Amino acid sequence: MKSIDPQDLSVKENYKFLTGSIIPRPIAFVTTLSSEGVLNAAPFSYFNALTSNPPLIAISIGRKDGIQKDTSRNAEELGEFVVHIPDETYIEAVNQTAANLESDQSEVELANLTKAESVKVGVPGIAESKIRMECVVEQIIPLGGSPEKPATDLLIGRVVHYHISDELYQNGRIDAEKLKPVGRLAGSNYVKLGETFSLERPE
Repeated sequence: MKSIDPQDLSVKENYKFLTGSIIPRPIAFVTTLSSEGVLNAAPFSYFNALTSNPPLIAISIGRKDGIQKDTSRNAEELGEFVVHIPDETYIEAVNQTAANLESDQSEVELANLTKAESVKVGVPGIAESKIRMECVVEQIIPLGGSPEKPATDLLIGRVVHYHISDELYQNGRIDAEKLKPVGRLAGSNYVKLGETFSLERPE
């Protein structure tokens, strides 16, 4: 077995090691509004739940040369955002929103996605998504890099409203097979929900 010190690797090599090892990763498809009213959308695979009391989720949004991405900046300015769970039915459109557009251009329009009004936040969601979560900003924590040029923003959101397709939600549980979620692997690779199995937690 190889023994590797991360300090001996470049940033890109560490990225490849992490993204090739921590798989599959759930994807947060995030919409935000700019101060000019442009609806921004982007996918992020450094994403997970933190706690259910209150419901908090976290997304790591990398910076470029210390400069915030539109998603972080918009969330910080408005204090709101919407997270969607990508599935097989619209994952290609989600991928299109990863294009590098100017901040005054909308990835939602580029990918021909449909806006859906939110209930408790001012940021619209995406109608194609079977699950979306309206969020308010709990914290944004710059991490990594240097104090002058952080490597990423850890965006922590408190979920204030859920939307879920009727066919997915029965007796308080979500049907994963009907959701058809898509996860992230390394490089350009993704994964669908495959064979599942159950293990009883020991007492």
